[in-house]
Amino acid sequence: MLAIALSELIQIFRNRSVLITSFVMPVAVSAFFVYQHETFAKLASLGYIAAIVLFTVCAFGLYASSVTTLAARRQNLFLKRLRSTSAGDAGILTGLVLPVTVIALIQVAVTMTVLGVVADEPDNIGLLAVAVLATVSMMIGLGLATAGLTNSPEHAQVTTLPVSLGVIAVASWAGIAGTEDLTLLKRLLPGGSATELVVNAWNGGVAVTDSLLLLAPTLAWVVVAVLLASRLFRWEPRR
Repeated sequence: MLAIALSELIQIFRNRSVLITSFVMPVAVSAFFVYQHETFAKLASLGYIAAIVLFTVCAFGLYASSVTTLAARRQNLFLKRLRSTSAGDAGILTGLVLPVTVIALIQVAVTMTVLGVVADEPDNIGLLAVAVLATVSMMIGLGLATAGLTNSPEHAQVTTLPVSLGVIAVASWAGIAGTEDLTLLKRLLPGGSATELVVNAWNGGVAVTDSLLLLAPTLAWVVVAVLLASRLFRWEPRR
C-alpha cells in the first residue's frame, strides 16, 4: 500500500492538471476566504468560512483528484496490473487515494490554523477535527462511487461537477441561512449536517452531545457512497 501511495505521490507532482486541481485551486479559494474573513463573517460567521474552506478543498482537491486518478489508472490498465500482485483491493484503493487525502488534510489544517490566527480560534478543536474527518471520509466514498461512472480522466471533469458544486452549494446554503428553516432537508443533503457541525465547533454555543448527533447524516452518506462504489466501481476500462 505504501509503495503504491509513494508512486502515486510522484505522479501527482508530475501531472500539471492534477497538481493544479489538488493544490492551486483549493489554496487560492481558501486564501481568498481567509483574506476576506471579516466580510464573510458579517454575512454568516467564522464557522461558515471554515466550512467553505473544508468543502472547497475536499470537493476540488480530494474528491475530483481521486476520481481523476482512479479513472486514469483504470484507463492505462494500471489497476488491472495491480490486482495481479499480492496487494488486496482495499490496499490498492487506499494506496491510490492516500496521497491526495493527506494533501487535503494538510491544506485544511494549515488554512484553518491561519484563520484561527487572523480571526478567532475555534471553540472546540476536537469537535472540529471530528467534523473534518467525517467530511473527508464522505468525499472519499463519493469519489470511489463516481469513479465507477467515469470512463477517462477527461470524463472526470464532467462527472465530478454535480457533487463538487452540489456540496459547496449546500454548505453555503446551510452556513449562511442556518438550519432553523427546512432543518431536516438541509441536514440530509450531503454536506449540510457537516457544515452545521463545523459551524457549531467553531462558533460554540451548542452542546457537544447535540452537535455529535449531526455526524449521523454524514456517516450515512459514507455508507451509501461505499455501497454505491461496491456496485459501480470497475477495475478494467468499459467497453
